[in-house]
Amino acid sequence: MATAELTTHELIAKHRPTLDQALEAIRTRAYWSPHPEHPKAYGENGSLDAAAGKAAFDALLGNRLDLGQAGTDDWVGGEVSPYGIELGVEYPHANLDELLPAMRSGMRQWRDAGAEMRAVICLEILKRISDRTHEFAHAVMHTSGQAFMMAFQAGGPHAQDRGLEAVAYAYVEQVRTPDTAEWTKPQGKRDPLALNKQFTPVPRGIALVIGCNTFPTWNGYPGLFASLATGNAVLVKPHPRAVLPLALTVQVARQVLAEAGFDPNLVALAAERPGEGIAKTLALRPEIRIIDYTGSTVFGDWLEANARQAEVYTEKAGVNTVIVDSTDNYKGMLSNLAFSLSLYSGQMCTTPQNLLIPRDGIRTEEGPRTFDEVVADLARAVDGLLGDDARANALLGAIVNPDVKARLDAAAGLGEVALASREVANPEFPDAVVRTPVIVKLDGAKPDDEAAYMSECFGPVSFAVAVDSAADAVELLRRTVREKGAMTVGAYTTDGEVEQAVQEACLEEAAQLSLNLTGGVYVNQTAAFSDFHGSGGNPAANSALCDGAFVANRFRVVEVRREA
Repeated sequence: MATAELTTHELIAKHRPTLDQALEAIRTRAYWSPHPEHPKAYGENGSLDAAAGKAAFDALLGNRLDLGQAGTDDWVGGEVSPYGIELGVEYPHANLDELLPAMRSGMRQWRDAGAEMRAVICLEILKRISDRTHEFAHAVMHTSGQAFMMAFQAGGPHAQDRGLEAVAYAYVEQVRTPDTAEWTKPQGKRDPLALNKQFTPVPRGIALVIGCNTFPTWNGYPGLFASLATGNAVLVKPHPRAVLPLALTVQVARQVLAEAGFDPNLVALAAERPGEGIAKTLALRPEIRIIDYTGSTVFGDWLEANARQAEVYTEKAGVNTVIVDSTDNYKGMLSNLAFSLSLYSGQMCTTPQNLLIPRDGIRTEEGPRTFDEVVADLARAVDGLLGDDARANALLGAIVNPDVKARLDAAAGLGEVALASREVANPEFPDAVVRTPVIVKLDGAKPDDEAAYMSECFGPVSFAVAVDSAADAVELLRRTVREKGAMTVGAYTTDGEVEQAVQEACLEEAAQLSLNLTGGVYVNQTAAFSDFHGSGGNPAANSALCDGAFVANRFRVVEVRREA
């Protein structure tokens, strides 16, 4: 066991104010973040500036990242950046029969530390990650293919916000029940019955985080910190193509735990050999009692059906839909949609896929627009946004894997192409695969077209689907969410009845709705402490990031009664 260098008093004094602000933010749902979004905000008070962060990242390349964790039996690696750089970092490969018992051995002390101590240690971990945001940004960029600024913001402060949000919810749920209670029941003329009661949140066991390729920190931090804050040990199994950001996270967590006097094996990494596929093996281990997963529907469904010993939290695939009925800001609508379709080459679980547009056209403040005109105008808006290659690279990033490129290439054969995808050269990274979005016209009345628009086509592919009316669009939206799920729904309408119908469909099918976005907020972006990511109420995800249900079942309350 490590000798404590961080005392309870120091940690509480340092981080309790931030925890209290987070608690207030999730109560009010107002904007708040302790993590700066602008790169120039870093470089003071121990944080790395841009140059130091890049140097720290470069120093990792071609080297072994020794975490000092138990049960290491080999070293594995092999990540290649979507930008064409071979990272060459090696990670410990674990003998699970040694690592998992070592992880459990520190859980009693971690449980007994209490909710507040666990929370402030989690906040210390997040603070140290925040100080290295520039370094983490390069790690996210070169494993996910995100452009640097997106990797910096989404992989840095926004991910850290989501982790802190999970800690806040975990704390609230654990302190909902008092630590102790004095219970007295009157008995008339007889002496009252009196008991002293003690209530302790107890963890479920070892939690498994199965990371994703596209957003390793943003999607990984909520489950990691929710489980750690509720007393569980956490085993992080990164996606084989995106190990580095989560390996650095594990490194920081282990350092903080050791300095606070806890067993660093409470957090460990499960990197795998090429083709080893250890996620299924881990998911069925009896020691694994919680699983957080982001990825394909097929594996998410398998986890839910087979990992019966664990509480399973999944974010899977969905078919995100936008209804375009009418607008009083036509240019703003087109600009907003163009950005939403283009950001990170559509490689977000929240990117719109189906644009449902009445075949007779829409009403705008500039007059009516036919279906063909709306689609053509949207295509021009995307072209205008991405016409400059430097700006295109900054928005699109790189295609994360060959499957995305294959879907993009195949999409052009599904219908009439309204906007063809083009290659964009990246002078800094000539091996990067950068492609602009494709927009394909489909007919909602044709059964052959339905097979395309009722399936998720992850990547920079969107379908402009002609429907008979706004009412038909709402019914298709409802069916899509019910059968396929959706992480996001958008709608543009100036008709109060249509708006009400869309809202009612989303309430009944449990889909998060954005109405008439024409400015700098986009349907595929959500803000921690205020927005819910997913709902847990449709097939796209069985949980939401982040609410009470996401954390409350990661622990149970055990009562000890004594006669007073």
